[in-house]
Amino acid sequence: MSTLHEKLRCIVDGFCPELEPFEDHYRDFHENPELGTQEERTSKIAASHLKANGYDVITRIGGYGVVGVLKNGEGPTVLLRADMDALPLREITGLSYASMAETVDTDGDKKPIMHACGHDSHVASMMGTSTLLAKAKNNWKGTLIVLFQPDEEHVAGARAMLDDGLYKKVPKPDIILGQHLINVKAGVVLIKPGAFLAANNTLKVTVFGRGAHGAQPQDSIDPIILAAHMIVRLQTVVAREIGPLDAASVTCAYIHGGNAHNVIPDVVEFILNIRTFSESVRDTVLNAVERIIKGEAIASGVIKEPQIQPVLTCPPTDNDPEAAHMVESAFKAYFGEERTWEADRNTASEDFSLLATDIGVPYVFWLFGGVDHKVWAEFKRTKDKTLISSPHQADYAPVVQPTLRTGIEAMSIAALTFLKVDG
Repeated sequence: MSTLHEKLRCIVDGFCPELEPFEDHYRDFHENPELGTQEERTSKIAASHLKANGYDVITRIGGYGVVGVLKNGEGPTVLLRADMDALPLREITGLSYASMAETVDTDGDKKPIMHACGHDSHVASMMGTSTLLAKAKNNWKGTLIVLFQPDEEHVAGARAMLDDGLYKKVPKPDIILGQHLINVKAGVVLIKPGAFLAANNTLKVTVFGRGAHGAQPQDSIDPIILAAHMIVRLQTVVAREIGPLDAASVTCAYIHGGNAHNVIPDVVEFILNIRTFSESVRDTVLNAVERIIKGEAIASGVIKEPQIQPVLTCPPTDNDPEAAHMVESAFKAYFGEERTWEADRNTASEDFSLLATDIGVPYVFWLFGGVDHKVWAEFKRTKDKTLISSPHQADYAPVVQPTLRTGIEAMSIAALTFLKVDG
């Protein structure tokens, strides 16, 4: 272990705050989730916490975004990011602090809400990290920026904060750091230099046919049959147009057409979710999707070309190799090899990288585990995937500890790796 890594360990171990208040915050956030663009309560708690720890705080950036700035002498500027929003799911975890909340979403529909992606732990962990680093400020120099981001699940919050002048309100960072909970053994951190998370292109496809009575299908150009042919044919894009050494996915998880059992509709809508890791593969997939949709429409004799509308676009997460290796080395020194795992490429997507690529600075993003040790051991023994709940599912329930401690320690170690610390 290097002298610097020994110093980082002393700082983190010596200034780690009592964890019970952050466990309470975690349970509170879990019980009181808020959807994207609605994170008023969560952002107020985060802002109040930062102010109490000596940060200069700016609120309402890009909606309910919160930033705290702690200037502490000459040195690098490091930005730490945590996301705050929840998902429209009815929680079935059975936890004593399970969410019973409901709200009206941006589409106007009333929906149940739960934290099914770990953002509650992200916020609580970041509050712990901000406390640790503020208490330890005699041991480092530089400027620390702590950012609580809204609306990640809509892949819109980072862009909203940027468009609202984020970097006119806070100093430009030299590096940006972020982390995310994942369903592996609690206490583990996972990191991968280079290409890590996928780009996301979501498309809404509107297919125009000609309606008719269900008993007289010969009078129709059936958009349901046409959409079905499109969706099936689109499954050949990855299998036949992407090389076996590349990676991509094309998923249709939503389709709607018609409102009666005996009426062939005029229109069908479906939504495609496309994940890729490189610009060239993304371009190949998007071109193939457009070609197939338009080709199938022509083959069916439609009188109006289908519409293909972008719903959202999210860039890949491509960790800066040098910076990621620095974080990986610091993690191995602090957590040990047995708790520092190499992450696989993951087809999940994040808008985190926009905060860095928009201003041309490096970034590092990693994962930390939240699965109970006994459950993980049983899963490894039986390979029974039903033992482990997954993110974006209604039974997702990470264990409180050592999950929060690991999140606090990992973000603190990573931040100190780039702040000025005398080794």
